[in-house]
Amino acid sequence: MGIFPKDFLWGGATAANQCEGAFDADGKGPSVADVMTCGGMSKFKVTVPGIPPEYEHYFTKMRYVTYRKGEETGACIAMKKNTYPDGGEPSFLEGEYYPGKQAIDFFHHYKEDIKLFAEMGFKCYRMSIAWTRIFPTGEETEPNETGLAFYDNVFDECHKYGIEPVVTLSHYEMPLQLCRKWNGWADRRTLACFERYTQTVFERYKDKVKYWLTFNELNSIIHGGYMNAGVFSKKDEDLEFAAYHQMLAAAVVVKYAHDHYPQFQIGCMISYDPPYPYSAKPEDNLEAVRSFDINNHYYGDTMIRGYIPEYKKKDLERKGVSLPILAGDEDILAAGCVDFVAISYYQTSVAAAKSEGMEKTAGNLGQHIMNPYLEKSEWGWMIDPVGLRYALNVLYDRYHKPIFIVENGLGAKDTLESDGTVHDDYRIDYLRRHIEAMGKAIHEDGVKVMGYTPWGCIDLISCSTGQISKRYGFIYVDVNDAGEGSLKRYCKDSFYWYKKVIATNGEDLS
Repeated sequence: MGIFPKDFLWGGATAANQCEGAFDADGKGPSVADVMTCGGMSKFKVTVPGIPPEYEHYFTKMRYVTYRKGEETGACIAMKKNTYPDGGEPSFLEGEYYPGKQAIDFFHHYKEDIKLFAEMGFKCYRMSIAWTRIFPTGEETEPNETGLAFYDNVFDECHKYGIEPVVTLSHYEMPLQLCRKWNGWADRRTLACFERYTQTVFERYKDKVKYWLTFNELNSIIHGGYMNAGVFSKKDEDLEFAAYHQMLAAAVVVKYAHDHYPQFQIGCMISYDPPYPYSAKPEDNLEAVRSFDINNHYYGDTMIRGYIPEYKKKDLERKGVSLPILAGDEDILAAGCVDFVAISYYQTSVAAAKSEGMEKTAGNLGQHIMNPYLEKSEWGWMIDPVGLRYALNVLYDRYHKPIFIVENGLGAKDTLESDGTVHDDYRIDYLRRHIEAMGKAIHEDGVKVMGYTPWGCIDLISCSTGQISKRYGFIYVDVNDAGEGSLKRYCKDSFYWYKKVIATNGEDLS
């Protein structure tokens, strides 16, 4: 008996806004991601209030949102709500570079890319549909047929090689129009637009897609609501409203799918970075529990258990926030529980009752207290394979639902050699250690894990920085942070290593 189940879903993951390009082709409308810059390349400079000078370099490469405010133009950090201007409107600005306009041009290279995925032996491919390819502003009553046809072609190409699409409905690419018009998911009217979109794609692709995810990393809203939810506001109340409306929408979508398409499997997706207490001090342990609940479990508890947990109600009470709960909402949440739990896992965090003066480092969309027992990536992210095993055990014990690891990977600077090779032993080592930890969680701990799709299986735009140079993929794409290059694809050493991993169902990690 092997470590991994025979039907284990090995694959890779991308997102439309980070790989497709062709941002206005065939009737596609602008999304919130389209007006986000590449870190360090904007003509504006934005500082984060309250960040000590020695940590500012972690934020100099973060992506900006460009905006207009009357005659004034400016930029703010996409994941830092305290940099958002009052009264600004996200907008394209002359002279700014927006990497999503081209990205790696998956839109025109999808056949070539999927063929390479097939060569690696992918069982599945996690991707997303760009909402604005289907409904350009989000408010249309009829979908854009050319956008629907594009994804028909992508799914057909996947099935040609026996690859199962795993499709995220909303992955940081909601219509810009809904952000501008009524502050995105802070307004309940967005729910009706999302329902229309999801019902359209469910019916269109009911025979082509079995696995669906509702919202990508819904809990990332704690860093700022623009990218996640189209909320261009500093107000905590707006972020809480937006998170609630998204979780309500997820329940509506799951219930609709269960009623109309029983063949579907639908999961929620959260960014999971488990906190360790800084010390054995009781206050640090309590802070770790609080951090776990508020930053991770609240979102999972609501979408998996079907109700808002008591600790969150108390948190909202302390903030003076009353959620816009309407009659019948609680029944909707209870009836729309997901079938499986999907997570991104990149690192663990550290929780302390008092963090002043402690060494900090970068993290996924934010900063963390440094764990002295862990090494760091080039971008300052802590590397913790054992933490993945810990995370899987905590999640499975809490929910007893199958877990799908739909993001995990190492962002690093790769070198394309003159002979077209890329030697990325550091990535192989990172992935090997995480797969080993996942295998132990399955084989030794009894955790049910259904699949593993490393992030950025082909190089793409970094979510947090907009850079291509922060590469994650098994496939190197010849394009730089400024969008210059041939766009030619090259297989890295990790490509051939991962091919062997899949072929042996995780038995050979050498």
